[in-house]
Order: sequence, then structure tokens, then C-alpha cells
Amino acid sequence: MRRHLVFWLQCTAILLLLSPVSSLARPLPQGDPLYLNFVLNATYFPSEDYYDYIVVGGGTAGCPLAATLSQSYRVLVLERGGVPYGNQNLMNQEGFLTTLTEVDTFDSPAQSFTSEDGVLNARGRVLGGSSAINAGFYSRADPEFYESSGVNWDLSLVNQSYEWVERGVVFRPELKNWQSAVRDALLEAGIDPYHGFTLDHLVGTKIGGSTFDSSGKRHSAADLLNYGKPANIKVALYASVERVLLASSSSNVLSRQSAIGVVYRDETGRYHHAMVKEKGEVLLCAGAIGSPQLLLLSGIGPRPYLSSWGIPVVYHHPYVGQFVYDNPRNGISILPPIPLEYSLIQVAGITEMGAYVEAASNVIPFTTPSRSAFIRPPSSPLLLTVATIMEKIVGPISTGSLRLASTDVRVNPIVRFNYFSNPIDLERCVNGTRKIGDILRSRSMDDFKFNEWFGSRNFRFVGPSLPVDQSNYEQMADFCRRTVSTIWHYHGGCVVGRVVDQNYHVIGIDALRVVDGSTFTISPGTNPQATVMMLGRYVGLRIIKERKRLK
Repeated sequence: MRRHLVFWLQCTAILLLLSPVSSLARPLPQGDPLYLNFVLNATYFPSEDYYDYIVVGGGTAGCPLAATLSQSYRVLVLERGGVPYGNQNLMNQEGFLTTLTEVDTFDSPAQSFTSEDGVLNARGRVLGGSSAINAGFYSRADPEFYESSGVNWDLSLVNQSYEWVERGVVFRPELKNWQSAVRDALLEAGIDPYHGFTLDHLVGTKIGGSTFDSSGKRHSAADLLNYGKPANIKVALYASVERVLLASSSSNVLSRQSAIGVVYRDETGRYHHAMVKEKGEVLLCAGAIGSPQLLLLSGIGPRPYLSSWGIPVVYHHPYVGQFVYDNPRNGISILPPIPLEYSLIQVAGITEMGAYVEAASNVIPFTTPSRSAFIRPPSSPLLLTVATIMEKIVGPISTGSLRLASTDVRVNPIVRFNYFSNPIDLERCVNGTRKIGDILRSRSMDDFKFNEWFGSRNFRFVGPSLPVDQSNYEQMADFCRRTVSTIWHYHGGCVVGRVVDQNYHVIGIDALRVVDGSTFTISPGTNPQATVMMLGRYVGLRIIKERKRLK
């Protein structure tokens, strides 16, 4: 129980429970060009319709992919959630913690899941996906990502795709007291040189981009739909895709399975069929949880496993749901003696020891009961400031897996990440947490200590503090295992070279691709959202180029 309380205070608790649909055919907010042009509730869509491309998941990759393809082709986006606009908690950085801790209903934009490792996590269930519920930090991938991802990248097109994203949703943050102090402490701790503001991945200390603008308003991948061609794009909300439709396609050489469409249900439970035209494709962008789940439910996966669920096997794919990763996060939280602003991640320390260091500060309402609690109601909420310094390891190397919990797509799959099962990951965590110790000993952190008896000054920790003897590897390793949490950077499950080829086609299936973080074997740099949005734009441009070449 104590561990979960600490988890919440460090702004990672997600206390969410699935509940049934509460209303039908709800109207959409007005005032944004998006709604007036092409975003509709799925209940208004026909029972059957045809498109050049069907994008399953209007998330971090799906929105830029759909916007790009709509410049030349008719595109349908199927999003299982609603819209972020109009939700004050979601659209402002001060609502970040509330979004992740509100009771999970059909409408809530964050859907919780607890891995078999016992760590609480969340996935986006809203237009914009996890880019609409995250901490907003934006930084491009590290060079190693391109070298080890199994894709022959066109780096010129990569840069163009990043720039396209950045024009729409990225801003330079203004550092205030906590983030400025952390920046200085990182440099004192030897994480140098200082690069100032940059979107590039560079060893040292940097200020990264933010998807929150100067007024604190969130921007997400959903905003990138404004780049779409309204006449060619439709977005169906509250559309739950149940499976990909597959059929045999014959050629002179062999007979293969080909994606011909998808089946989805609207919130009334009515079924719809979205079908692809000739040369069209189904593009799974449902994320590292949703995309492997949909492949399994569609009969694409390990034959014995699918047979055990009674799912007809369309194609034996032993690696669907395998090679699933999550970057473990560890850190400390303190109660400062001085007021702090609300800040999400703005500064990053990129080390050469296999760890990244970041920080946040949160103002949390905290109600204390009065002494006469049985006579008087609780006292008014106090504002409790909690400052956090965290590290996450690169990679990781430790690998897990995903399997079905139900044949109902609305039920989260069962996921195990196997944190620190590889000793290299544990060593990287020890290196990162030792660096947090260096930061806490820096002069820049002195203002955040309390005066104690006899003139001493110390931090007041919320939850576990670092071991006193940070040179003791076993104690530091134990701290890593005991305090492990997530930073929501899970990936894998449909990785390149095993489930999809380097052009993101599902191996052995025609007209079906996976375009999202489930294809990654390592997390790209400090934070993946920049690269996932870039990926959507990049693959969209490549598809358009392929179609033109085949004409």
C-alpha cells in the first residue's frame, strides 16, 4: 500500500477501472476546425464503406500518418476514444496528474493496466493517443536508434518529417525555479556540456521541446490532423476495432492472405465494416499494446497459442506479442521548503552511462482530517508541492511478452516486462541512481533542504530515499528493484525483422502494415513521442512515393 501511495505522489499512479458505456451518440464539442470538417461519432458512419487506407488508432503515429495520406487518398481513422479538446485536465499541464488518477470510465482518456511485474501503467484512449496524456517532453531519437532498428532509414526524409511535426506541436519551454535548479545541478554532477535549447539528442544537459505552449495548453498528435485534406479524411470516434478482415489473394506464384478491411463496433454495439479499395491497405497504429493484440485476435500469431483460444489461425507468426519492452524508471521525491511552480519534464541529462535524468514538480491537493473528524468535516485541501528527480535507463535489454486476457478487444492484454532481468539494465539503473545522488549533493539543491537541529540541513523525502552508502552496489541494486516504476515508454510486440519488414509490412500478409512503437526494439532517445510522430509522417510519405512509382 505504501509503495502505491509513493507511486501516486511521484505522479505515476493510475487508479483506473473499466466501466460500461454510459451514453450514446454524444455530440462533439464545437469551435475547432477539426470537428467541423471530418471528425464524427462512429454511430453516424455507414454499415459498410470503402477507403484507400484504414488507419486503426488515431494516436501518436496514426494522426500524422492519416493526415499525410489524405493529401492523395481517401483515408478512414478509427479511434476507440473521444476527443481531447474541451477536457480541461487533459488540455492543461496542471491536469496531468488528475488525468492519470481519475476513475476509469468509458470516456476517460487514460486506460490503466498493471503489468505482471506489479507496476501500474497507462495507455492513451483518446484522439492523439498517448501524446494527449503524456508529460509533453519532445526530443528526437539518438543515433543508435537508427543504426539498430532494422530499418534502412532515409535520414533526409526523417529530418523533413520531424520538422513537419515540430511546426505544428512543439514549443520552447520557459524554465522556472525547479527546472532551472535541476539544470544547474545536472551540470554540477558532471553531465556536460550544456547545449541550451535543442531538439537533438546530445550527450550532456539540454532543454528539450515541449508540446505545451507558453500558456500551458497541450498540443498533441491530434493537432496534426489539421494538416489533412478535409475532403479525403474521416475520423470515427468511439470506434472499437475487433479484428482485421483477411482473405486469400492468388497470384501466378502463390496464394497469400491479404487484409481487405476491418470490423469495428460503435458505442451502441452496432457493427460496421470498413473495407479497402484495390491497392489499399489496413494500417495498424494501435500502439505497443493494441497492435499485437489486434493481430492475435485476427488470427495472426503463434499457431498453438491461437488454437488454445479457439481463434482460427490465418498465419503462423511466432513473434507476435514477443519482444515487449518498458524502460524502468527510478528516482526520489522531496517536499521542498519553498514554493515551486508546476512543471513537467523540460530539462534532460543525457549520460554516457546508459541512463537519462529528468525532473518534475507537482502541486497536489492534500486534505488532512481535523482532530474532531467525527464531528466536523475534513479541513480544506492544502497544496502540497512534491519535486521529483528520476532516471530511466536506455534500451532496455530486458524483454517481456504480451498475451491475451480475453477475446474481447476492450479488455487489456496481460503484459510482463521482466524489469532488470538482464544484469546490464540493473547496472545502468545503479549508474543512474548514483547520478541522482550526485545531483542531491550539488550546491544547486541546497535551497530545497530544510533547516534541522544543530544547524544541519537535509531533504525531506516522500517515499524511499537513496541508500546512504551509494558505493554499495547491492544496496543500490536493491533500491532499483524495490522502487521500479514506469515512465510510459513501453514498446515492441510487433518488432521489425520478426513481425514486420523494414517497410512495416506484416510479414506473410499483403496490404497490412504496423506503424507505431510496437515495431521498436529500443526506445528512441530520452522520450519516444517525437520519433513516433515522425514515423507516421515518414511512412505516409513513403507509401505515397511507392504508389506513384507503381503507376
